[in-house]
Amino acid sequence: MPQVSETSAPSPPPGPPPAGWFRRRVVQPLVGLLRQGLTPHQLALTVALGTAFGLVPVLGITTLLTTFAAVRLRLNVAAALLIAHLWSPVQLLLIIPFMSQGARLWGSTGPALTLDKLRYLFAHDWVGALQLLWHAMLGGLALWAAACLVVAPLLYFALRPILRRTITPRSAE
Repeated sequence: MPQVSETSAPSPPPGPPPAGWFRRRVVQPLVGLLRQGLTPHQLALTVALGTAFGLVPVLGITTLLTTFAAVRLRLNVAAALLIAHLWSPVQLLLIIPFMSQGARLWGSTGPALTLDKLRYLFAHDWVGALQLLWHAMLGGLALWAAACLVVAPLLYFALRPILRRTITPRSAE
């Protein structure tokens, strides 16, 4: 009797390794946002505005400003908010320098804005402390606005050609 050899079917190649946390939580959502039909112009504008509003030196208004601008300009709100909130660590680092320089810009006299100065003023002169914080916040917002008038257009015009080369329209697929 001839021997029948069982030929086993070749095993399929192993699948890709399971995606790590960073890939699942950051990379895949970003790729998903990019595949939602944003044009290079819209994506560059989304990144520029998300960056600008993500660095505002006042806590709590990032979401409001970003959402308003994205809705008004008909951009992807989720993408703009994601980009804005990715800048949160940098925003926290820049609040103190913006407010310190803003206090000087807005006419604060005397020593620079420090935590000790604020403690002293809150203990002895509430009105003076609030006035100093108000001037620091207004000056910080003025400095932020001036910086955004330079940074946002530079970022937009730098990203547009890069995104035009890397993102292909859906009709070309």
